[in-house]
Amino acid sequence: MVAVDDAQDLLGRLCADLRLLRVQAGGPSLRGLAVRLGLSKSQLGVILNGRIRKLPDWTVVKGLVDGCRQYAQDHGRLGQLSLATGVEEYWRPRYSLVEYALQDASRPRIPPRETRAAQETDTGGVRTVIATGAPAGIASRGPTSRPVPRELPGAVRHFVGRAGHLAALTSLLDHTAAGGTVVISAIAGTAGVGKTALAVHWAHQVAGRFPDGQLYVNLHGFDASGQAAEPPDVIRRFLDALGVPVDRVSSDLDAQAALYRSELAGKRVLIVLDNARDSAQVRPLLPGTPGCLAVVTSRNPLTSLVVSDDAYPIRLDLLAPEEAEDLLARRIGAERVAAEPSAVEEIVARCSALPLALAIVAAHAATYPLLPLRKLADQLRDDRLDLLNAGDPATDLRAVFSWSYQTLTPGAARLFRLLGLHPGPDTAAPAVASLTAQPLSEVYAPLTELTRAGLLTEHTPGRYGFHDLLRAYATDLAHRVDPPEERQAAVRRTIDHYLHTAHTAAALLYPTRDPITLTPPDNGTSPEPLDPGQALDWLSAEQWALLAAVDQSATAGEDGRTWRLAWSLSGFLERGRRWSEQTALQRTALAATRRLDDPRAESLTLRLLARADIETGRHDAAHAHLTRALDLDTRTDDRAGQAHDHHHLAYLRDALGDYTGALDHTHQALELYRSAGHRQGQAAALNAVGWYHAHLGDGREALIYCRQGLALLQELEDQVGQAATWDSIGYAHHLLGEYAQAISCFDQAAALCRDHGESFLEAGVLVHLGDSHERAGDLDAARVSWRRALTLLTELDHPDRHTLSARALG
Repeated sequence: MVAVDDAQDLLGRLCADLRLLRVQAGGPSLRGLAVRLGLSKSQLGVILNGRIRKLPDWTVVKGLVDGCRQYAQDHGRLGQLSLATGVEEYWRPRYSLVEYALQDASRPRIPPRETRAAQETDTGGVRTVIATGAPAGIASRGPTSRPVPRELPGAVRHFVGRAGHLAALTSLLDHTAAGGTVVISAIAGTAGVGKTALAVHWAHQVAGRFPDGQLYVNLHGFDASGQAAEPPDVIRRFLDALGVPVDRVSSDLDAQAALYRSELAGKRVLIVLDNARDSAQVRPLLPGTPGCLAVVTSRNPLTSLVVSDDAYPIRLDLLAPEEAEDLLARRIGAERVAAEPSAVEEIVARCSALPLALAIVAAHAATYPLLPLRKLADQLRDDRLDLLNAGDPATDLRAVFSWSYQTLTPGAARLFRLLGLHPGPDTAAPAVASLTAQPLSEVYAPLTELTRAGLLTEHTPGRYGFHDLLRAYATDLAHRVDPPEERQAAVRRTIDHYLHTAHTAAALLYPTRDPITLTPPDNGTSPEPLDPGQALDWLSAEQWALLAAVDQSATAGEDGRTWRLAWSLSGFLERGRRWSEQTALQRTALAATRRLDDPRAESLTLRLLARADIETGRHDAAHAHLTRALDLDTRTDDRAGQAHDHHHLAYLRDALGDYTGALDHTHQALELYRSAGHRQGQAAALNAVGWYHAHLGDGREALIYCRQGLALLQELEDQVGQAATWDSIGYAHHLLGEYAQAISCFDQAAALCRDHGESFLEAGVLVHLGDSHERAGDLDAARVSWRRALTLLTELDHPDRHTLSARALG
């Protein structure tokens, strides 16, 4: 139900926007506007001042907007209007939003399409409708168990034209609302023609009609690197955005796609698949049931998608000449455009009315407001820009990019070139400092300069990225301008930045792992200092650049950096159960260790590969990797390495249900850890020996080993390890019928889990605690424990909650 105060606030914002529009138009007189509207001067003043409780008639609002626009046009101020003035596409949705809010909303209902389309402008106008379909400022009262993704990029400023295409997309949306079929729109066109702008602009207009969220991904189908996004990676990212736990995500593409479609079933989600390579890349990402709508953009016409999946094709052509001039006027001001009509006409012609080229020209003109437009037109003519006839879009736009590049200061120009060597899809300022071998404080100015010149985009605060054509141009420039040794040094510094910072993060997050040694970073590299609270956030933010840096390092022949960076990322990937990425990463690392002929690094990498193999059911491959690792560690007499190998072999036998075999390998691991003086390994092995004895029915023997392990873990101050071992001890007491002792152990384990945020481990402990309470005859206490476990599993959205539910609630 819409609160009265909320509705009046929306009405006040609409009046404030109208008041701002009048100011920006140059202040047309109240008397003149009132005469136009058939109102008295005082009546109009009351409306503009917001001293009203009732929404004026639509004809009044429409007439006021038209009057302000006409006045601005007559006085050469049209370009000064930061508020859009299109009546039907801009003001009508905002009017409908307020109209809806003022109605009696005592029962749930779907607001008008125009209401849902309302968007907040940069000047702070009427706000966007929230995900539930209620007006902005009127929060949904219903609880949500899953996040609602809001992944659209920022709203497109200075959008012009494309009215027919917008209408076609809206018609498709109306078709989905009718519940007929899955609807797919394939927006195709040449590079820079505005495919993404159209998709994102329209998506923002209709976001309110998709209460279950909006998904967005740049598929990098035409990246200069040639590394298009792989469907499994995109599906995993989408599932993560939809709140699906990582342990439900299979490594098999077909299974991932099926889970993805299942998550979308019965929901209304808008999916924007930007910059697709081909139909094969897109098809696994499409929804499978009515209600959702997919918008795909590509330079490829995606004919297969049109034929096989009934996609609706939309082909974007160049802007009409008047639309191109309007785009320039909105960006640099109507007065400036009107002052040099012949230069503007030539600029539009030389840019072929291509939106991207026009945007770059406008950015340059806005950056240098005293520069005559004729000079810009002459520069374009001298470079003989011929966008329509060139076969390679990157080459087509080189003249425009080159012209923008030539206006840069030397520092910004160098940064632009070096960014073409950066491996990831985007970057942050600290990594830029290492790339350029500059102090962090000195990189912000050139970053700002590049952003203002339209050569770099700050797509989220603090993160900078390229359009793919700009990346290609920057890379080309770097190879033509910068000597090979300078390019190689920049690449090494970038890799060292990610390697040393990732290594720091891994040490903070996983302090019980055996450390690896790093060589000092190259001069000019400035790895980021992290504290324990920052480590996981940093890895999450930089994960795509980190993964790309491993490949770049291998390609550059930096084998030592390659395997060490892969090792530094392994714990993060294991934590997220991202086994397919772990496998790919460690295979790259394995090849590097073999080129180095480094047996210790190879055995370490083989164990990481084997763990991923076990988790994904590739047991034969895991056995082969571990056998090879054990052979290497035996030949080099690495006792700790051999112990790790047997510990992993035990885990493999456990996965196969062979507890006797697992116990044998764990005993061997224990002896080897002792001979190597590896106390952390001894503690883990002691607990494992006890655990497998318990699974084989020998509770007394289990207690002996687990208690020894617990004592050692207490000496090492490893409280998470202690929690797991208290759980093992409790499990042994439970098997022996000693339920009071078991309950005490489980209580201690649960407390340690809570102290360290180990929710999943705590849930398992609470299930065991409930089992012991049940055997002790206290069913009420058992259900309390099971319910606590159920709450944790529900919060984690773990599938085990379904099997526990009947016991906890029965």
